[in-house]
Order: sequence, then C-alpha cells, then structure tokens
Amino acid sequence: MNTYLLLKTLHILLSVLMVGTGFGSAFYMFFANRSGNVAAQAVVSRLVVRADWWFTTPAVIIQPLSGWALMVMAGWPWHTPWLLLSMALYVLAGLCWLPVVAMQIRMAHMAAQADAQGQPLPDAYRRLASRWEALGYPAFVAMLGVYYLMVNKPTLWN
Repeated sequence: MNTYLLLKTLHILLSVLMVGTGFGSAFYMFFANRSGNVAAQAVVSRLVVRADWWFTTPAVIIQPLSGWALMVMAGWPWHTPWLLLSMALYVLAGLCWLPVVAMQIRMAHMAAQADAQGQPLPDAYRRLASRWEALGYPAFVAMLGVYYLMVNKPTLWN
C-alpha cells in the first residue's frame, strides 16, 4: 500500500469518526432533552462534551490537513469546483459546530447543577438546546454535501 492510500484511509476514517460522533451525540442529546429527566440530560450532555473533545476535535483539525495533502498528492488544483464547494461546506459546518461546542459546555454545567440540586432545568437550558439543535441541522446537511462531493467529484462549473 502506498502513502496516498494510507492517507486516504485515514482521511475517510476520520470523516466517519467526525460525522458519526456528531450524529450519535446529536441523537442522544436530542432525545435526552425531550425526556424531561434532568439526571439523563446531565449525563448525556457531559458525555457529548467529552465526545467532542476526544473524537470530533482531533478529527476536525486533522481532516483538512489530510485533505490538503491528498489534494496535492493527487494533483487536484485547489480551485477545482467540487473541492472549493466541499471546503466551503466544511467551513459552514465548522461555523455551526463552534458555537454548538460552547453551548454544549454551558448546557452540561446547567444540567449538572440542576441535577445536583434536584431542581428543574432553567429556561436558559431550553433556549440553548433549541439553538443547539437549529445549528446542528445545517452542519449535518453540509457534511452530507461534503461526502457527496468527495465520492462523486462532479463537474460543477468550468
């Protein structure tokens, strides 16, 4: 196996880790937030933050580096339309993800505090959860677009 194929394998595995962790975290947080169970919300939000630090963040950092290296090794010009669009969608997803990370941290603190005090979650938690969810949808759709572009490499414009 050559360097290009090893790097491509790493790039694909990281993309699966990044999107899979994001989707799985969103799934559990979405349903925990609808459960009305403060203890469940505290545990899930804490674990979602942990998953983002352990899995998503390293993948988000390494992904563009490995993608750039693959682009150079394969001889694709950076201004190739499908590459430009995939980079733009990746940036869009990142712009959605960054505030989501901050929201998750705040939500985890609020949920832990409410759980420890045997109190219901404050309205601020619900507002953050609503914004968190609203930012998750475009980020996920953007990443689906990146997957499509990476696999199909369509001719978009000349």
